[in-house]
Amino acid sequence: MERIAVISDIHGNMPALDAVLEDIANRSIDRIFCLGDLAGKGPSSAEVVDTIKEYCQVVIKGNWDYYLTEQEGNEVLRWHQKKLGVERLKYMKELPVYIEFYISGKLLRLCHASPNDLMHRVYLSTEQCKRMKLFEATPTLKLEADVVGYGDIHGAHIDSFTGKTLFNVGSVGNPLDITQASYGIIEGHLDDKNEGPLAITLVKVPYDIELAIDQARATDMPEKQEYINELRTAIFRGRKT
Repeated sequence: MERIAVISDIHGNMPALDAVLEDIANRSIDRIFCLGDLAGKGPSSAEVVDTIKEYCQVVIKGNWDYYLTEQEGNEVLRWHQKKLGVERLKYMKELPVYIEFYISGKLLRLCHASPNDLMHRVYLSTEQCKRMKLFEATPTLKLEADVVGYGDIHGAHIDSFTGKTLFNVGSVGNPLDITQASYGIIEGHLDDKNEGPLAITLVKVPYDIELAIDQARATDMPEKQEYINELRTAIFRGRKT
């Protein structure tokens, strides 16, 4: 049985990433896949990208990775782009948008938001027809997926419907469900088309939030108070009350 740790949405938060990597190491998992949004929001975009490159076997592009490598003119983007530098931005620009493979007889797809659209946002409450878009055939294998794992919404969950399984690993560095870092573990027979046991586990990891806040406060990062509030409350800054 192979175990794969799946992390997503680190958003420049090194204390959270360190805590998650430590938990993964304590479980003796040596294969880590990252579903994107490495940078932006938090103060340590460059350090996170370097760490992800070192520890992750697969890295997928997120919407923030797209914004940072394809857009300009925004004060927030400019600040993080300057921290990242040319080589890291080039690395992020070239990331794939999804990966798919067989595990225990299931075609499993991993993406950030959707395999065909980085801006297609799917929540647990989203109508089923929009959620099914994540399972649609891609140019790679031209087959519908059986299982899809994604990030983007910063809220972890697992759901099954119409014979499919959809899971979200939550966010390492900017969780918006509870104030702990989140990631997932997939366990099964990797690259095997024969049916077998398959497990998907969601893990919550406490981390030093005050250290992350102090690191943000020590910078001139735009929108740092909004970021700090999200770390402390797990409430999205744009949520309507």
